[in-house]
Amino acid sequence: MSAVNDVIRRQLYSDVPLVNQVAEYIISAGGKRLRPVLVLLIANAYGYQGKNHHDLAATIEFIHTATLLHDDVVDESSLRRGRQTANALFGNAASVLVGDFLHSRAFQMMVSVGSVPIMQVVADATNVIAEGEVLQLLNMHDPDVTEDRYLQVIRSKTAKLFEASAKVGALIAGANEEQVEAAAEYGRSIGTAFQLIDDVLDYTGNAEEIGKNVGDDLREGKPTLPLIYLMKNGTAEEKELVRTCIEQGDESQFDKILHAITQSGALNYTKEKAVEAARKASAAVTHLPESPYKEALLTLSQFAVQRNH
Repeated sequence: MSAVNDVIRRQLYSDVPLVNQVAEYIISAGGKRLRPVLVLLIANAYGYQGKNHHDLAATIEFIHTATLLHDDVVDESSLRRGRQTANALFGNAASVLVGDFLHSRAFQMMVSVGSVPIMQVVADATNVIAEGEVLQLLNMHDPDVTEDRYLQVIRSKTAKLFEASAKVGALIAGANEEQVEAAAEYGRSIGTAFQLIDDVLDYTGNAEEIGKNVGDDLREGKPTLPLIYLMKNGTAEEKELVRTCIEQGDESQFDKILHAITQSGALNYTKEKAVEAARKASAAVTHLPESPYKEALLTLSQFAVQRNH
């Protein structure tokens, strides 16, 4: 990761000072860097000996960071990773345009590695992510979103880049088709688990630990899985409360909603779905030879569902 961070710093440079300023601000905020870690772990687990995985890991992080910049503008978020969002600090226009810079820089870096299969994976992933963003936009303020529709958003918007990260790691290591698909399954499943736990933390975490404002999903009118479960299984009064809050993005009822989803079992249901996905991820890498990298992948599956941030 130290080598990846070196690549990130080097590739962030632009002759335009504002690009450097915004990009540096968002990258230096840190985050878990899970997607680039996944590139490295999978590549090493399959015995990769070169250094291109550092560039590819940085490429994936740039794509992820670009989506965060755009997400925060769309969601009008003010806090991420415990700091002001770039759009809150620099404005929406700068955030969108620097996001575009990071996206295009990522593709420059990917082309320099020179692997057509890897370019295909990342190009397809970025397209699916964009579709997922639009699908989420359509779901906003819609209390009738089903669990299947919501899981489709997760698969597109979040799990797809995890899947691409794992596939890129396997491809650069020269893995065969079956091994690449196993890596993809790991990425898809762990990405799903992470998002579902994020859904839980939006109601049970605290801003300091999770690095964003608790209740943001409710304020933005996002029908996440705990709310979808409550809409299906709650009392008539609870269903009406959820419907109103989603339609109006009414976070003033947060305490009532939290009480209802806790009492109804919605949070436990969401956690169980996350645990299911994490188990699927672990099963996908059981074929790997024993190594510290395999152990780390299995540990990451556990962390995905046990974390509080």
